Amino acid sequence: MTARLGTMETRQPLPWWRAQDPRLVPAALAVWGVTLAALLGTWWAAVAGGAVTALAGAVLFWRRPSRRPAAGALVVAGLALAVPTAMRVHDAERDPLRAAAAHGAPAVLRVVVTERPKPVRSAGYADRQAGARSVVLPAEVTAAEIAGRPAESTGRVLLLAPVTPWSGMLPGQVVTVSGQLGPARGAELTGAVLSVRGPPGDPGAAPWWQRAAESLRAGLHRLCAVLPEEPAGLLPGLVVGDTSALPPRVEHEFVTSGMSHLTAVSGGNLAIVCGAVLLLLRLLRVGPRASAIAAGACLVGFLVLAGPEPSVLRAGVMGAVGLLALALGRRGSALPALAFSVCSLVIWDPAMAVDFGFALSVLATAGLVLLAPRWADAMVRRGVPPGYAEGLSVPLAAFVVTAPVIAGMAGSVSLVSVLTNVLAAPVVAPATVFGVLATVVGPWWPGAGTVLVRVADPEARWLILVARHGARAPGAVLDWPGGWWGGLLAAGLLAVVVVALRLRRIRVLVTVILAGVLLVFVPVRVLDPAWPPGAWAMVECDVGQGDALVLATAERGRAVVVDTGPEPGPVDECLRRLDVDRVPLVVLSHLHADHLGGLASVFEGRTVGAVAVGPGRAPGWAWRQVAEEAGRQGVPLLELGVGQRLEWPGLSLDVLGPRYVPARSAVEQDGTMVNNSSVVLRAATPAGRVLLTGDVELAAQADLLAGGADLRAEVLKIPHHGSRYSLPDFLAAVGPRVAMASVGAGNRYGHPSKSTMDALIALGALVTRTDTDGDTAVVPDGGGPAISRRGEPRGPPRR
Repeated sequence: MTARLGTMETRQPLPWWRAQDPRLVPAALAVWGVTLAALLGTWWAAVAGGAVTALAGAVLFWRRPSRRPAAGALVVAGLALAVPTAMRVHDAERDPLRAAAAHGAPAVLRVVVTERPKPVRSAGYADRQAGARSVVLPAEVTAAEIAGRPAESTGRVLLLAPVTPWSGMLPGQVVTVSGQLGPARGAELTGAVLSVRGPPGDPGAAPWWQRAAESLRAGLHRLCAVLPEEPAGLLPGLVVGDTSALPPRVEHEFVTSGMSHLTAVSGGNLAIVCGAVLLLLRLLRVGPRASAIAAGACLVGFLVLAGPEPSVLRAGVMGAVGLLALALGRRGSALPALAFSVCSLVIWDPAMAVDFGFALSVLATAGLVLLAPRWADAMVRRGVPPGYAEGLSVPLAAFVVTAPVIAGMAGSVSLVSVLTNVLAAPVVAPATVFGVLATVVGPWWPGAGTVLVRVADPEARWLILVARHGARAPGAVLDWPGGWWGGLLAAGLLAVVVVALRLRRIRVLVTVILAGVLLVFVPVRVLDPAWPPGAWAMVECDVGQGDALVLATAERGRAVVVDTGPEPGPVDECLRRLDVDRVPLVVLSHLHADHLGGLASVFEGRTVGAVAVGPGRAPGWAWRQVAEEAGRQGVPLLELGVGQRLEWPGLSLDVLGPRYVPARSAVEQDGTMVNNSSVVLRAATPAGRVLLTGDVELAAQADLLAGGADLRAEVLKIPHHGSRYSLPDFLAAVGPRVAMASVGAGNRYGHPSKSTMDALIALGALVTRTDTDGDTAVVPDGGGPAISRRGEPRGPPRR
């Protein structure tokens, strides 16, 4: 007895991997990996991989009796891969929609909508209403007619439809659609993309629970109308992942600061909601089984409210398994629940194996289960208070495990995400709980719902504040190689750092290297000692794929802004860096969204005298938006005409175009005509004359040449982001010494065109482009222009 007691007293606790019960992990990895290989390759990969998995499980079952639960899971997973998954991938590859899509055939389909419509917002659209010109809806085909002939298809299709009649569709509705087929992305079960021409045909009724969920979501939006625009758009995103009213600037800031996961419903939302229910029931001394049942009912209701998204389903399955474990009295079930959810969901829907959101959700949960507790314990042992240790370890673990996927997917890594998520963590749960309560209570008691929304308002404002300052931090986002190689490189680098930190000697070396990197890059990326350059005359702001230029006057802090970029935020940051707090005039060259999207942010913290436009009034939505913004800010809206001259101390503007503006009915649907309606300005600055051309193309350039306008200028803002639609005679008539292209990195338009750049270089111009140079300033240099790029080492400007 003494020996046994001694043995018991000296028994060591189980290792962390044994405490987490990893028996289902091999099955989950096999299911995910084999399904991924089948989608990237062919259905035979599922057969072969499933057979190997089942055989390995059978051998393990026979040889290692102690591992029989894990072996049985492998056998079941292998059979599920070899038969159902292989059949689904085979059917998708042979679906007639896929062959017809390769030829762009017309089709009429009867489909069942499977998810809520998601707005498609082209880069640069200024707000959700204007930008959401179309929506995408995943659907399953029940009947098909391709090119007038019946076809046997029961596959999946992605509908690309107009926003107005389609944005109200709900999952479960059956509709008839017609349009033109196009190929879908590879590595998916979707057979084709259907570009829908008209409204839904013969729509059926949605299930009652979907109608009830939509009514609750709409009620939350109505309750949030009492809040300012930004918190009102954010709160539905925090609660149910509905970002339809989220301002583009806030969305951009959440992405840049690494907080975008807060507006995507995942396991975190379910943990908060179900945790609040369990806590309440525990205070009421309700037993574990009854508590699990009540929390399960809450979970099902929340899943219906949020919608059948892949990450939501993953979190729901995992939450259901965890609640079942609670009801049965099992502890330490997070890892088995995660593995079971991966197996069941990937077998049920193989397309989840290639879904980035699903991968990020699974990896983040795994990091929180496996890494965060160990790191928190290590911090506590080193003297960090337990609350702070948990607050640091959770976002750090999530960042480490998801960074490789994000780096490969987005081609960038947020360097401030750990800090921003630490600051955001204390208010996420209260905001979510109050928002859910407002959603549920609001339809029956609007007054109480309004109070709950107002209580959640400070939390939403805090999150916006954290995201905004995080996005403004110098070097907040680090550019990184995209694709598979970029992800593997990030994973390898993190692995090296983790291993190095465990070895004392290498840890010192890593510290020295990091210190050297900080000493080299912090002065350049953070302090920016050479920016803004003294006596700058003009700055072309790096706002992505769009235009935003700032022309200095002789008065410090006062400048004219020409165009405002594709979205709020970047132009505001550019003006802050230049210390501009007074803008006597904002000129919008034309009404395309990549030139007016940031208009609202010019007003933030600045005095603006007026907004000026040309004679064009198309597109109509853009004109209405500009007029509404000017009215909301209480500034006059002016129209510029050819021959008009505007003057300020140290700056003058002459209006040279447009020479011809067609009727609005002809322009409304023609982007080229809108471009040719751009206001063309010639600015006189201390650095010389600057020709600002908007997006004028061939016809407008020919009009300027034919009208005899004096186009000579030392600096040229290259028309239309350097597109190929520039006349050599027009460029020669300008004869610039500096030519500047405002262009977004990796844009899908191929801007700037090599032929245009070569023509300017042949004329002797120094060519700059914001995608490689960033903010670019024109400064006086002996009566002519020179350029200075933001972040360059201090030195003489480049001529």
